[in-house]
Amino acid sequence: QVQLVESGGGLVQPGGSLRLSCVASGFTFNNAAMSWYRQVPGKERELVAGMTSAGGSTNYADSVKGRFTISRDNAKSTVYLQMNSLKPEDTAVYYCNARLTILGPLRKYDYWGQGTQVTVSS
Repeated sequence: QVQLVESGGGLVQPGGSLRLSCVASGFTFNNAAMSWYRQVPGKERELVAGMTSAGGSTNYADSVKGRFTISRDNAKSTVYLQMNSLKPEDTAVYYCNARLTILGPLRKYDYWGQGTQVTVSS
């Protein structure tokens, strides 16, 4: 079974910090690109941060650059999202995503966690 389990969400004041964790199982974690997405009611899920399987390349949404940091610990099959200087507009359900790519022909498979709520409010 492929499983992604997020944790670390909660209520925080503007300017505060949270660290999200996603523990993966059921596949070869080292071969997967990992990402964090977020979603609010009535809007599409959006990419927040992503990291290649090797960890040598990262990308962030413009709205979180300089504030959020994605990292991974392959030994623990865990990806993290460190969120600093949080703003009310960061309020959303945050989802962990794993993307596995195979060749001949090229195919990509996405797996999702259940999400963890982040609320930024004074």
